[in-house]
Amino acid sequence: MGTPRNLRVRVWVAPFVVAIALGAAGPSAIAAGGWDAEVLLAQAPKETPTEPENGVGDPLEPLNRVIFKFNELFRGFILGPATEIYSIFIPPPVRTAIGNVLANLRTPIVLANDVLQGRPAAAWQTTQRFAINSTLGIGGIVDRAAKMGIEAHDEDFGQTMGVWGVGEGFYLVLPLFGPSNPRDAVGKHVVDGYFDPLDMWLDNTNRDAAVWARTSVGGVDTYSGVVDELDQIRKTSIDFYAALRSMYRQKRAAEIRNGAGEDLPPIPDIDYELD
Repeated sequence: MGTPRNLRVRVWVAPFVVAIALGAAGPSAIAAGGWDAEVLLAQAPKETPTEPENGVGDPLEPLNRVIFKFNELFRGFILGPATEIYSIFIPPPVRTAIGNVLANLRTPIVLANDVLQGRPAAAWQTTQRFAINSTLGIGGIVDRAAKMGIEAHDEDFGQTMGVWGVGEGFYLVLPLFGPSNPRDAVGKHVVDGYFDPLDMWLDNTNRDAAVWARTSVGGVDTYSGVVDELDQIRKTSIDFYAALRSMYRQKRAAEIRNGAGEDLPPIPDIDYELD
């Protein structure tokens, strides 16, 4: 038996999060889409540290900004260079296949939260996708379900709590992990890990190398899909910290509403396994 699980952390991370620094990735579902960066940047200055539009403050802003700068250094020295190497040496079709496999592995988390949110139709859709992609899609390498009109969606326990009325609380920037809040810190960073049977099995059978490999590949693959858009926002934003804070809040609000067809900010979704 492997070492018992002490803490399973799954996080919504800003682009500066360094999955590679720890060496590992969970199945990540990227929600980049065609989010309008100019609109986001125009909205970001409307927030103040204590009175943002959604009524949730940033009382820890001085500390959050220090952590944000630390995360940016990690991004610049580790995640960014690793992503460049990945993009240069891994052809686009292979990167697509990697993303598909990681998304397929994440299906149990999505399914559990579909059920907990009381959405049987979504749960059935998730089940169909997993069955089709795991078989006809050769373990998820090819997204056959999407080709059959069964589109993917993403859920996590932070969203589930939001659906049932749990507020997000105040804004947090976590070391390495990036934007968060108390609700997501509990829901996404802790609870979701127990819905992932593969990670549980790898962890409990002492297969640490496989856990770290999964996390690192997922982290790089996810970041590679949004790095250009985020770099553009970084260059054009007067206050990149405020822009990301606004983007994170808007993204989480849209996901909790389960709004079909809504564009989401390019903040990647990366899983961590901390033992």
